[in-house]
Amino acid sequence: MVAPAWSHTVRRAPITKEQAEVYAAAVAERLKNKPNIIWLNGGSGKGDVNTGVWQAIGTTIKKHDPNHLMTFHPFGRTQTSTWFNDAAWLDFNMFVSGHRRYDQDTAGKKYGEDNWRYVLDDLAKTPRKPTLDGEPAFENTPQGLHKPEEPYWTGDDARRYAYWSVFAGACGHTYGENSVRQVYMPRDTKPASGAKGYFMERLDAPGAQAMRHVKNLILSRPYFDRVNDQAAVAGDEGEKYDRVLVTKGKDYLMAYIYTGREFKLELGRISGKEVVAWWFNPRTGEATKFDAFKNEGTKTFNPPGDETIGNDWVLVLDDASKKFSAPGMLAEK
Repeated sequence: MVAPAWSHTVRRAPITKEQAEVYAAAVAERLKNKPNIIWLNGGSGKGDVNTGVWQAIGTTIKKHDPNHLMTFHPFGRTQTSTWFNDAAWLDFNMFVSGHRRYDQDTAGKKYGEDNWRYVLDDLAKTPRKPTLDGEPAFENTPQGLHKPEEPYWTGDDARRYAYWSVFAGACGHTYGENSVRQVYMPRDTKPASGAKGYFMERLDAPGAQAMRHVKNLILSRPYFDRVNDQAAVAGDEGEKYDRVLVTKGKDYLMAYIYTGREFKLELGRISGKEVVAWWFNPRTGEATKFDAFKNEGTKTFNPPGDETIGNDWVLVLDDASKKFSAPGMLAEK
């Protein structure tokens, strides 16, 4: 993603609408033929501040480069759909759920760690555009971001944010690690946000390793008919860490639980007279088939292991007639 201007640059200069148009045109002309560009307007900004500049940048870049996707990087715990959902230059929405835990989030919508709520907010708006979490809590970052005296976000938290948002209907996810995002090196004397490990040491952090598993899981089943389906939960959907998030396609259903608690689902919400059931491990990417049964009624599911935070699992139910490969196993091309 290429950010033409970060928000503090526009705010401090200040940059005029006319200057923004000249600059954006030059940047777009320089990069428009690159195959791997996604434009990131904004830059941790609030869309109701310097709105004319952001609109000018978006409109100008899209005029000179209509062939690449564009979004806007909003400020913490805000979402682009609040300001730009109708903008022709905005191809997909982005929200920033931020780095605060439940009790630290005291302003705005106060969603706390429930990043899935932003997804449902965005997808309920017209025109409907894809959305994703552009900045959830980053692994090995203090809770609250600038408070190194607080506990640090872990790989377990990073997984939870990914599955929560994607199962709510997000089109993808952004993972971050504290030292990696700032390229913290031994020569640096003042690491940001309480970073403790160096850049190269943290490239293989547990949360980073787990991101391949959520991607492989989602892509191992038909993608474009996938939606959130909370109505599949029979009974209590759960709050905070006990929340069950359900996503489904025409002929498969997946349910994520972070704490390993048992939950009940209403069957018959996908195709097929019989379903095959799997447990998919988000920590290892391994899938285990454990049952097959009629696709009707309600059924209680008890994930492997003890009920505890971080013992997360994905239940996968497949239409048996489709004979899908194991969840997370991508078909060879």
